Amino acid sequence: MPALPRFSPRTLGIGAAVVTVLVWTAFIVIARASAGRSLSPFDLALARICGASLVLVPWGAWLVMKSRRQQDGTAASLFGLSPLSLRVTAAAGIFGGVAYASLAYSGFFFAPAGHAAVLMPGSLPLWTTLLAALVLHDRITPARAFGLALIVAGDLVVGGRSLLHAFEGGEVWKGDLLFMGAAFCWACYSVVARRHGLDAVRATIAITVFALLTYVPVYALLVAFGAVASRIGSAPWGELAFQMLFQGVGSVVISGISFTRMVQHFGPVRTTMITALVPGLSAFGAVIWLDEPLHWNLVAGLLLVTAGILFGVHKASAARRGPVGPVPAAAAGCRDA
Repeated sequence: MPALPRFSPRTLGIGAAVVTVLVWTAFIVIARASAGRSLSPFDLALARICGASLVLVPWGAWLVMKSRRQQDGTAASLFGLSPLSLRVTAAAGIFGGVAYASLAYSGFFFAPAGHAAVLMPGSLPLWTTLLAALVLHDRITPARAFGLALIVAGDLVVGGRSLLHAFEGGEVWKGDLLFMGAAFCWACYSVVARRHGLDAVRATIAITVFALLTYVPVYALLVAFGAVASRIGSAPWGELAFQMLFQGVGSVVISGISFTRMVQHFGPVRTTMITALVPGLSAFGAVIWLDEPLHWNLVAGLLLVTAGILFGVHKASAARRGPVGPVPAAAAGCRDA
């Protein structure tokens, strides 16, 4: 049998970076495109959770059984499916699983993908830095403060126009606020992950298990009592399968693993600089594939947010001495913010 090709760490790191950026960019474009099709935002969140669960729930059960056989004292919860304690699983799952998915997908039904490109990945460093300073007592350096000021300016340039049109009956501002809320929830998850030193794979499994055992039953009850409208029954099976595959397996599982590998190879600082490509790529992807207009305020907001991320990370990198070792991927965003 011919031997399988073995790739160098550099090749794997570059490949992981390409996969991560492409999946994160495609998530924004595809989620916005999906808003005009058959499924509701809560249906999309369900497809994301169920698709990821097909891979991560058996993985979590295997990790728990392995830990119990080895008697290494590792905590487990939720019927032996989550490899983390119930307290940590719930804290991470509420913010990183249920709340993030519900807010993010709802936002795409009101605001264009270009706004999501700026307000979700763009404002994440803002929220994570503020939360890390409040909860973890991190110090905000002058360089970080200037970078955050640029990010806030970019967010205001993009979202401020929508807020001004709110009195005229527009609804884009609702999507902008939902995107900001989704970024805030992911920042909370990042702080939880960093505070407890969580491994990226175990944390991703935990939030998926929590979402499966909480979101799915609540969703079913709300649909049964007519409080939430579900379109799953009328949606084509092909669309359901695609959403489970991309939103669940692609956006959660594959990008989670590739992001972990990218952090291990490039370090958290350079990783953040690479992922700063996502806002611009997503916005221009929406112009190309979704025919969204490219207004001046969107371009200005993109430039300000990207500059804020790169300035803050570059200054943080220059201030460090020595090489940067690998950190849990879930905590990397908080550390770099």
